[in-house]
Amino acid sequence: MFVVTVTYTAPLEDVEPWRPDHGDWLKEQISRQTLLVAGRQKSPTGGVYLAPQMPVEDLGRLLATDPYVVNGVADHTVIEFTPHLVVPGLEPLTAYE
Repeated sequence: MFVVTVTYTAPLEDVEPWRPDHGDWLKEQISRQTLLVAGRQKSPTGGVYLAPQMPVEDLGRLLATDPYVVNGVADHTVIEFTPHLVVPGLEPLTAYE
């Protein structure tokens, strides 16, 4: 499983025009379950995704299609981890080992 952080590399006024396309992209990834969770950081500096286990190269190709990346206003950082402990109800997340 992966935690992906998104960091804006451009001023917010340059990010904002791409927000609708980015939102559509996120909805598509969630519907395909190529991303499991997506949200904004409280400070307006980017966002965070949770992605299921997959080859890291596939994740890289997926993230390269993010409209923020395509349009040069954000970068991603990827951290791979293995979930072992979860609250009740999230046990399926441990299946991504």
